[in-house]
Amino acid sequence: MGRVIVVGSLNVDLVTLVERHPGPGETVFGESAGRFAGGKGANQAVAARRAGADVVLVGAIGTDDAGDACLRRLAGLGIDARVERVDGTATGMAIVSVDGAGEKAIIVVPGANGVLDVRDVGARPGDVVLLQLEIPLECVTQVARESHRAGARVVVNLAPYAALPDDVVGLADPLVVDESEAALLADSGLLPSSLLVTFGTAGAVWDGERVDAAAVAADEVVDTVGTADAFCGALAAALAGGATRTAALRRAVAAGAAALRWSGAQPDGRL
Repeated sequence: MGRVIVVGSLNVDLVTLVERHPGPGETVFGESAGRFAGGKGANQAVAARRAGADVVLVGAIGTDDAGDACLRRLAGLGIDARVERVDGTATGMAIVSVDGAGEKAIIVVPGANGVLDVRDVGARPGDVVLLQLEIPLECVTQVARESHRAGARVVVNLAPYAALPDDVVGLADPLVVDESEAALLADSGLLPSSLLVTFGTAGAVWDGERVDAAAVAADEVVDTVGTADAFCGALAAALAGGATRTAALRRAVAAGAAALRWSGAQPDGRL
């Protein structure tokens, strides 16, 4: 059974609940606020660990109390955090507002994530290397190439959307996008060899194979923060464990639905 190696961002999320998101120049009052563990890399690593995988997380944080809190949480979850501490740069931050319908608006301040510089994560055959785009694209590109050469399976979550080199798009197995990212990908002319598109409550399709999502009652939805990351982490864990495509897709869809039921990007993630 292989490991899941996640290369990505670590953030502290400042989350507030609002009745509705403000318009330009408008001020609204938040109902509550909290500090939670976040960052797409950390979120996906936690999700993979919850799904039973041995997980390595590669990333960067500042030498601040926020970074200390992130490391304590990862250690408590049994995640091997191979995380660089960057002097003079703060740990990444996301400012998240969640409205009465559970929909989110997010502002990300990259901090130390923006200077991550790793080329080779020591992947080996059987490993699944999971990447997203809240870190420098040069880092994503080199890690994907080196991990693929080493015989690992590379999964790329093309979020937040950015154009990657043709060969990286082609080696991703799969390239994971939501509906809006799929439209941007189609416009780019890039052709993935393996494409997985998520449709929120409508499930997901992987190269024509569809799995529907289990219904979540409206009164059970807390927020949509981190649902895509829960999906990706569970998918990677299933693939590393040898699951078939169908089984991996089902587990991922179930994990994404479960994430609707807790507050913040990670379960019990308050820092």
